[in-house]
Amino acid sequence: MTKQKLFINGAWVEAAAYTPLFSPYTGETIAEIPMATAAEVDRAIEAAYQARNTMAKMPAHQRAAILEKLVTLLENRKEEAAVIIAREAAKPITTARAEVQRTITTYKFAAEEAKRIHGETIPLDAAPGGEGRVAYTTREPLGVIGAITPFNFPMNLVAHKVGPAIAAGNTVVLKPAPQTPLSAFFLAELLQEAGLPDGALNIVTGSGEVGQQIVTDERVSMISFTGSAAVGKAIRNQAGLKRVVLELGSNAAVIVDKGVTIDKIINRCVTSAFSYQGQVCISLQRIYVHEEAYEEFVEKFIAAARKLKVGDPLLPETDISALIAPREVQRVLDWIDEAVQHGARVVTGGTAEGNCLLPTVILEAAPTLKVSCQEVFAPVVLINKVASVEEAIELVNDSRYGLQAGIYTENVHTAFEAAEKLQVGGVIINDTPTFRVDHMPYGGVKESGLGREGVRYAVEEMTESKLVIFHRL
Repeated sequence: MTKQKLFINGAWVEAAAYTPLFSPYTGETIAEIPMATAAEVDRAIEAAYQARNTMAKMPAHQRAAILEKLVTLLENRKEEAAVIIAREAAKPITTARAEVQRTITTYKFAAEEAKRIHGETIPLDAAPGGEGRVAYTTREPLGVIGAITPFNFPMNLVAHKVGPAIAAGNTVVLKPAPQTPLSAFFLAELLQEAGLPDGALNIVTGSGEVGQQIVTDERVSMISFTGSAAVGKAIRNQAGLKRVVLELGSNAAVIVDKGVTIDKIINRCVTSAFSYQGQVCISLQRIYVHEEAYEEFVEKFIAAARKLKVGDPLLPETDISALIAPREVQRVLDWIDEAVQHGARVVTGGTAEGNCLLPTVILEAAPTLKVSCQEVFAPVVLINKVASVEEAIELVNDSRYGLQAGIYTENVHTAFEAAEKLQVGGVIINDTPTFRVDHMPYGGVKESGLGREGVRYAVEEMTESKLVIFHRL
């Protein structure tokens, strides 16, 4: 068992207090995690604030070289990284390995973007009075980025904040999720070896008060947060005039039109619903199937779901392991019970083995039930029958969330109609809403967030445009 330290100004700092970190699967203590005090958080913010000019003046090729070196180091230790994720997050090891590979890709994109941050020229003489002037814009780093990350992708979602921040010449104060800090501390070790200047990355762990201090401190120029809508709203209210990017929750849906070959899409839908126990912001939670395909889809989906293996996250054959905490298991069981009491049918799953919730399929669930209208964040999926794609679009839109949605259809006109009418940040045609690659613009509407990630888009969020005008005398 390791006793972790805070990472402040390039040094590993002994904390005043510690708390045990438990394995979600076994319940055993796997580490002792520092609980940062207000004074320690202040030191981390001050270190980032003092280092901001160093990072801002660093040539783009040097920032890129640091990120390229990080990629090499992570490639060399990727199995170690995957085991860290599997142990602290109970993410099945095969899925954890995929996350590490995505993380490597994210930092590769960040290294590339560091070398192509640029502005544009403005033709001032297009307006009367603009003659004799030349104008251009540049993009400058904001300064200190406060990054607050969730447990479900403890390495790659950190990369989506730290990578663009370094690429753009910012410094970072990172608060990782309480359950998954080991991945972040592992990153700090690698970045230090890669040559990142002291103070450019600082990691503080602890309660929500740590995050609140980061959000409200005037030395922090931007907050990048991924997590729940409730916390996101609180951050937005506390941040004042800081720039804020919020990647929040969802109850993501897919529409299955008539005429689709069901055998081609079942495995993808099952994976999208149950991968990492459904603890993914764009995990497939609601499926709306045209009545002509409904019976076949349900039968084949249930059969595929029952083949998933539940167990130890460190075993390569495991598909589903423990939810992040016992209280989450009980919450989801309560939501399932509410659904049954209101007429829904559980056709597979609906029970737990220890902290592992079995893959659960629910039919005939009303849209007002918690398992439908809230983010379940568990291996639970609803399948409902619809008479038309138009009806399905209305049901998808009848949500306070709007991150991504998918539609399977053989009709190009139907696809374009869905792309136009679905009220989400991303529409995925002939795939599930769970699709994401790390350089695409990613973000939602309504209560699913504010701003966009995806490395280039995050760099834009983390820089300020400055206008320069020369007057030829």
